[in-house]
Amino acid sequence: MQSWKAYLADEAGTLALGAALARVLQPGLIVHLHGELGAGKTSLTRALLHAAGYQGRVKSPTYTLVEPYAVRLNGVAVAVLHFDLYRMNNPQEFIDAGLREYFDGSSICIVEWPEQAGDLLPAPDIAVFLKIAGQGRDVELNAFSPQGFTCLDRLHLSPNL
Repeated sequence: MQSWKAYLADEAGTLALGAALARVLQPGLIVHLHGELGAGKTSLTRALLHAAGYQGRVKSPTYTLVEPYAVRLNGVAVAVLHFDLYRMNNPQEFIDAGLREYFDGSSICIVEWPEQAGDLLPAPDIAVFLKIAGQGRDVELNAFSPQGFTCLDRLHLSPNL
């Protein structure tokens, strides 16, 4: 496992991290977002999508479970699928809703509340942990795969963080 940690002092920090992630993510990645309600999971996803050029409204898919977005990352058209599993009552609902089919290796899957799907959810390439800390957020990114390692290596080199 490889880790990257930072303190996001304010919303600008979240926007900067989202922009940095948009520069390093690759098609096929699975990103799990962990943190209590209000920790900034949706805000980080919104910042990433806007930095990748998505112009529309980005909302939490709490009731729809998944929202698809078409973006361009490094000049390549990519689907980013934003999942929010908060309202799932048990892991079997992940299968019953047909969500496993989205994890086909061609899109980037960003999953809020991954623990709700238990071990039915594919393992992450990167896990992001957000924790409220004073007026800001502590953030830790852990990579678990070669693709995740590459993303974190590139994130370390980002001039804007």
